[in-house]
Amino acid sequence: MPEMPEVEGLRAHLEQNLVGRTVTSAQLAAFSALKTFEVPLTALQGLDVTAVERHGKFLAVGVDGLWLAFHLARAGWLTWHDPVPATPVRPSKGPLALRLAFEGVPDSPDADNTGEGPVGFSLTEAGTQKHLAVYVVPDLALVPGIARLGPDPLADGFDLEAFRGVLAEHGRTQLKGLLKDQSVFAGIGNAYSDEILQAARLSPFKLAGSLTPDESAALFEAVRDDLTAAIGRAVGAKPAQLKDGKRTHLRVHGKGGEPCPTCGTTIAEVSFADSFLNYCPGCQTGGKLLADRRMSKLLK
Repeated sequence: MPEMPEVEGLRAHLEQNLVGRTVTSAQLAAFSALKTFEVPLTALQGLDVTAVERHGKFLAVGVDGLWLAFHLARAGWLTWHDPVPATPVRPSKGPLALRLAFEGVPDSPDADNTGEGPVGFSLTEAGTQKHLAVYVVPDLALVPGIARLGPDPLADGFDLEAFRGVLAEHGRTQLKGLLKDQSVFAGIGNAYSDEILQAARLSPFKLAGSLTPDESAALFEAVRDDLTAAIGRAVGAKPAQLKDGKRTHLRVHGKGGEPCPTCGTTIAEVSFADSFLNYCPGCQTGGKLLADRRMSKLLK
């Protein structure tokens, strides 16, 4: 699942290459992906791109008073086209959900293509479970997932005091679930929550309200440092490079059975019905293993 750093990388790429261009085509391949109907998708055609924003794990392309917002969900991705395929998009059960084409000269002199030829992107989703969501709205507050977002943990005004306030408000919640909850912290998902907790040397099942001042400070620092570093690697990369770039730099997530790069302990895994987490027993749980079952708790 793309998380804040990868989505920010996509945002930067789209902003650089689309702002100033005109939407010439918006073609829907998966009708289930479009969640709004009051403003038709075709209303975007002929409008100029004015902005590209990220809200948590949502991307939003602003076009003359309207917004095309989308969430890539677990198995979705954005593919950049230069040029856009000439083959018309047709409804199907394949991975393609949406394709947009743009013409004109982008505002940025650093754009990949500054000519008049059409460029664009496709949204695709692998697998049979389709959760990719697309919205066409006059106001981003009309997108339910954006309206319920918690604070961006990298926002300038979000300091240690504000962070501790969130922890206190959700004191009976385990850290892993808290970090992933988009209504609490916008943009952190399964992979980076594992990375953050390993950097902070905290168990994923430790309760938020049980942290000492030193532990909460370490967690806040890990959130800021890990996400900032990942964004630094993602911004400037092409969309096709972002997935591999993410995997290359992960320390514990997806590394079950491998040695922890910090202490050398074998990285362990806890599996759930539809997801998993990784952690280092040496760094995070005093050498103890977590029970590998749903609703796991630290073995005592």
